[in-house]
Amino acid sequence: MKIKNASIADVTKISELISTFANMQLMLNRPLSELYENIRDYFVCIEDDEIVGVCGLHVLWEDLAEIKSLAVKKAKQKKGIGSALVRHCIEDAKRLKIDKVFALTYNPQFFIKNGFIITDKSSFPQKIWTDCVKCSKFPKCDEEAVIINLKPKE
Repeated sequence: MKIKNASIADVTKISELISTFANMQLMLNRPLSELYENIRDYFVCIEDDEIVGVCGLHVLWEDLAEIKSLAVKKAKQKKGIGSALVRHCIEDAKRLKIDKVFALTYNPQFFIKNGFIITDKSSFPQKIWTDCVKCSKFPKCDEEAVIINLKPKE
């Protein structure tokens, strides 16, 4: 298993992976244009020269980033790939000196197992007024918000 920065050449496979879960209403879809525009946000997990997982880390503010579009091929789930991608995003957030990372998810238990806690979506006005207002589920979002604090204890 190898995690690397996504490249333009990966976008089609990333889109297919995300769409698989979006079609099952397990995550929001990402248009190709959005993936191309934000390719620097994404990491992919490669096994046997195949993309088996994807995850994005999107910076929203000086102290806040979002984990988004976490998807692992069904046949590769429960093998630590999702957790490895989340850890990779958290390490990237630490490198950028971001204090908090959150996610909106239908699977909060996965994130809780990875050190996150449940929180209120209203804690993220930057997210709500930039992305959420464009979502077809707004204002009746059924995802749960989770957060992890990366700021070192003083």
